[in-house]
Amino acid sequence: MTRATAVRAVLALAVLLGSAFLTVTKSPRLGLDLRGGTQIVLEARDTATAKADRDTTERAMEVLRKRIDALGVAEPTLTQSGDRRIIVELPSVQDPKQAADILGRTAQLAFHPVLGATEPGATATPGTLVMEDESGTALQLGAAGLTGSGVKGAEAQLDSQQGLGWYVTVDFRGDGGKAWSKLTGDAACQAPGDPRRRVAIVLDDKVISSPQVDPSVSCNVGITGSSTQITGSFSPEEARELALLIQGGALPVPVDVVEQRTVGPTLGAAAIAASTEAAVIGVACTAIFLICVYRLFGALAAVALASYGLISYAALLALGATLTLPGLAGFVLAIGMAVDANVLVFERAREEYAASRRRGLAAALTAGFRNAWSAIADSNITTLLAAGLLFFFASGPVRGFGVTLGIGVLASMVSALVVTRALTDVALALGWVRRRPGLTGIAGLGSIRTRLTRMGPNLLRHPRRWLAIAAAVTVLAGSGIAVRGLNLDVEFTGGRLVEYTTSRTIDAETARQAVSDAGFPRATVGTAGSDAISIRTGQLSEADRTKIEQALEKVGGSTTKLRDEFIGPSLGAELRRGALIALGVALAAQLGYLAIRFRWTFAAASVTAMAHDVVVLVGVFAWLGKPIDGVFLAALLTVIGYSVNDSVVVFDRVRELWARARKTPFQQIANDAVLQTVPRTVNTGLGAVFILTALAVLGGDSLTDFAIALLIGIVVGTWSSMFTAAPLAVELESHRPAPPPPAAKRSPGAVGAARHSNGAQV
Repeated sequence: MTRATAVRAVLALAVLLGSAFLTVTKSPRLGLDLRGGTQIVLEARDTATAKADRDTTERAMEVLRKRIDALGVAEPTLTQSGDRRIIVELPSVQDPKQAADILGRTAQLAFHPVLGATEPGATATPGTLVMEDESGTALQLGAAGLTGSGVKGAEAQLDSQQGLGWYVTVDFRGDGGKAWSKLTGDAACQAPGDPRRRVAIVLDDKVISSPQVDPSVSCNVGITGSSTQITGSFSPEEARELALLIQGGALPVPVDVVEQRTVGPTLGAAAIAASTEAAVIGVACTAIFLICVYRLFGALAAVALASYGLISYAALLALGATLTLPGLAGFVLAIGMAVDANVLVFERAREEYAASRRRGLAAALTAGFRNAWSAIADSNITTLLAAGLLFFFASGPVRGFGVTLGIGVLASMVSALVVTRALTDVALALGWVRRRPGLTGIAGLGSIRTRLTRMGPNLLRHPRRWLAIAAAVTVLAGSGIAVRGLNLDVEFTGGRLVEYTTSRTIDAETARQAVSDAGFPRATVGTAGSDAISIRTGQLSEADRTKIEQALEKVGGSTTKLRDEFIGPSLGAELRRGALIALGVALAAQLGYLAIRFRWTFAAASVTAMAHDVVVLVGVFAWLGKPIDGVFLAALLTVIGYSVNDSVVVFDRVRELWARARKTPFQQIANDAVLQTVPRTVNTGLGAVFILTALAVLGGDSLTDFAIALLIGIVVGTWSSMFTAAPLAVELESHRPAPPPPAAKRSPGAVGAARHSNGAQV
């Protein structure tokens, strides 16, 4: 065993041990869509006296944090998003209305002197207010003598000894006590029973209590000290809520609920179980496939895939990232990237060994890792670009997908380039492995590659025919967008989406009729899986939701709410803009990166093929009437990464072959590159198909459309990289007299030197 092999083995072992330690000692942070609960997005708005900016929003978040602490919610999470938004996550809270009401109240607390009784509807004079007290009597109030800023805290208490019932103790801060003494001292100068002996406590422009100052209080002295009591025939709930609002303090600016998501815990638990089962089966199928194709090295790659799962999971724990349902899918999906890296290395090693058997397996494998590095790096960077765009432009659980996909891509590179390298180096150090090269799986080019080499078909002889086929497919799929339209989810249109399960199975038409009879004929009613009913409509109040729930109970028995999402119209429009910006930036970023790494003709061909894949995928979903939501956006951007990934591998081979045979026609170079990369493309695609098929079948309703979108994208992307990007590059290069690109640094093997002609090898 060489020193380099020993170093790589120690490094791989250290990474795995560290990952195992994190896995054992830390617990994952699950998103609300996996553990159940409510997420509320609040947006601060300007008032006549205050502007909603980053500072005021930050102060509002601290006030909200106190209110949530008073609610007693376990492990709440508050984060500021931008200058005006606050994201509140409340695990296990299944009553979003109560939470939203408490969080959204501005709690404008003030203590006013009572100037006397007045007639209902009387006009207030300048500097005064007219409000009804708790019994309905109209009072004229003076300017506030004390505001909520002078209140330190409040607590609801029960007076069981004197039978006064529930009351609220208020503690003052700073000059609050002096202001209270002044208010009560002025009121004490009036005769008992006179309305002017009262102090009105106003919360959100409503008198919640207007107690008389006790006769024992002296005129111009008032109630001294740092606390007082508010009484007023409170129920336990009213006293606790008042104390909670006062304890939380006043928000510096009002906040509006612009998004609200509620997921039942049973739905999250089912999603975890289904995704885990899909991951196990998908990985097992992928491992069997690798072993069948690459024998011993395939088995070692399967071990590396298991280490990928451990490394990426440990990275999530180390970063404290939140694991969401789409993120769980991204975690599983990145296995495909790990498969791709291993396949690229093994196919390169096969070529090196076939070109010069006397150099041995170890030299061929080393050259395979070195020569595959360029394609691995470029393809993974393009996928990281897509993951980064998801993080910056998406929101909610979809952002979690971007995080886990990015972590998964990096972990896949570590598992392929470090763990697989260490395992294969150790294996080749064994004498019985070196004596049996056929056992390794890299001693032959493989049946597909051998057959293609023997036949040598000229697939790109007529590139315009392939481009015509691509154009026809694009038009056919794109017409679905014009004819059927896009079924935009509430995430992009604004509105409310509620999902229920019923004790008796009912079809969508029965549910649709029941909802229509309840007074909602325009609601979109459909099925969500085998036993769930989804209802999507515009603005829907809690009372309206209750009517719909009662209507479903009449036809389906007892109902259970699985999911409840509300998206404000302004946020829906913003998400639509963000999705379009993300797609535009993705195209521009990929174009720029590929133009730098290759040449503009290759970049233009890759991005055109990518745009073709996007239109086809969106068009198929339009024809099928499937919803376009944030999870679909995640799938779409992932397809972009996969599409460019495939094109990068082809053009990386084109660059290598062309630089070594600079006088050979480009059409022949491109054709040979496509033929040589077919095994990698097929093997990588099948590895991802196993994972996605398992997700589509076993991943549950939430992941079915996601997996279907990616399956369509991988099939279309694999086709377009060979029969759209490559033919377009041939056409573009035919009108461009620029010289071939310089040769990339490769191993000194004979790969590609004479392979551009008829594919024959010695």
